[in-house]
Amino acid sequence: MTDWTEYGFALGIFVASHFLPRVGGLRERLIRAFGRRVYFSAYGLLSLGLLVWVIVAAGRAPYVELWPQMPWSRWVPNVLMPLSVVLVTCGSGLSNPFTLGGKRKAVFDPANPGFASITRHPLFVALALWAGAHLVPNGDLAHVILFGSFTVMALAAIPAFDARARRELGPQAASFFAATSTLSLMSLADRSWLAVNGRALAMRAALGLILWIAALHLHSLVIGVSPFPL
Repeated sequence: MTDWTEYGFALGIFVASHFLPRVGGLRERLIRAFGRRVYFSAYGLLSLGLLVWVIVAAGRAPYVELWPQMPWSRWVPNVLMPLSVVLVTCGSGLSNPFTLGGKRKAVFDPANPGFASITRHPLFVALALWAGAHLVPNGDLAHVILFGSFTVMALAAIPAFDARARRELGPQAASFFAATSTLSLMSLADRSWLAVNGRALAMRAALGLILWIAALHLHSLVIGVSPFPL
């Protein structure tokens, strides 16, 4: 596969993997058979593997330059990726049923919003940061299609999920949005919030930084491109 074939095939399989489980109730049957935790763990690993394949295939696709890679541009993902990974580790399992990765059966408490006060959509914000940061130094057509589409989808999902929250919460929506934010660091200056959430936040943030360091040093091995500035 020397032209666009592998890239198109990998991208098509990745997209299909996010839609096919919803056809004919397949996802629900698999969850009943194996349990929610097993299903989503396996699905997460599959999605991650397919994403790596799409990225590698994009690197193998014909190079069509839309803008050149400048030496400074590699600093953008190196600066933003630690925040992106920390958002994932801190926001996974959020007690907010109206976002990606949130606990579906959670009952949100506006008096104790937890990490949702920093962002009620941590995984979408993390995805937008990851894709947008990688878009800057990768100005060839294949990577622009890849990272550009992920950036747009992540940003478009935020108002879509917020609209769903407004519909389902009804009169309680005002308190939900008052206690949360799309992205704000104000809670980090709130001593009462830190007293309740600080320890868990520090542990999850530390885990995120460890994972980021590991990903940084495995980037060349897995993706085939050094992430370090030239």
